[in-house]
Amino acid sequence: MSVQKFSLAVVKQVQQYIRATLALTELEYAALDMPEPESLDELSSIFEVGGLSSEARLDAATHGAWSVSRVNPAAALLKLPGLRLKPGLRLISYLYRNPQHSSGRVFALPEIYSTTALLEKALATSGDMTQPPRPEAALPHFMDAIEGDRSPVSFLVASLLQRELQEFGADGQHCQWSHHQLLDAVPTVARWQWQIELPKDFSPKVKVLTDGQAAVEFFTYRIRGGLGLYRHIDQYAADHYTPRSLDRLIAVGGS
Repeated sequence: MSVQKFSLAVVKQVQQYIRATLALTELEYAALDMPEPESLDELSSIFEVGGLSSEARLDAATHGAWSVSRVNPAAALLKLPGLRLKPGLRLISYLYRNPQHSSGRVFALPEIYSTTALLEKALATSGDMTQPPRPEAALPHFMDAIEGDRSPVSFLVASLLQRELQEFGADGQHCQWSHHQLLDAVPTVARWQWQIELPKDFSPKVKVLTDGQAAVEFFTYRIRGGLGLYRHIDQYAADHYTPRSLDRLIAVGGS
């Protein structure tokens, strides 16, 4: 059994990188001016990001509807240490937009079911923001498509990736995780009313057991919706990267 601690600066860099790869919502609007493809080579980029017409995307953004997103949720895995997509699987995403709100949903599914035609077919099952489409053959959880080298850093990255993907495309009141800031010490911005005994160590850490199971612990400071300090514990079984998560409020901020 080993426990590895990580510096807050490193963890924040990982989080910022993941967010940068997912926060490409400008592409959704750039698609409105996307020219018609003139060759089969140009068609390949459309199949990678979803093939709704400009008119359909404009209507979805104006009136509120789900559409196939241009963002590739797996792009972050290209440079993240320790994790990769399982062979034959793919991550895809949908977006819901109207002038006031946006939300998103990420799915994992076999590559053969990730064609634009099948992804768009699933739109018929969608409704309002609370009823996203569910594509055919989707896995129970998007993290079921992830595998890795079982190193401490791979589990830490998985915990951050899971939370960022869970909140993909969301804004405003539909965000939860985005209102949390990573920390390694108690902020001095408020008087804290502790719900538990004061932890001795706030640094992000990973414990890997000899049987392959692992646990990740880190802390955050909620800056909106009421000041609060949270302890996050993710437990990983020996055969996958889909965590069992506990996000617990441990202190409430007061004046």
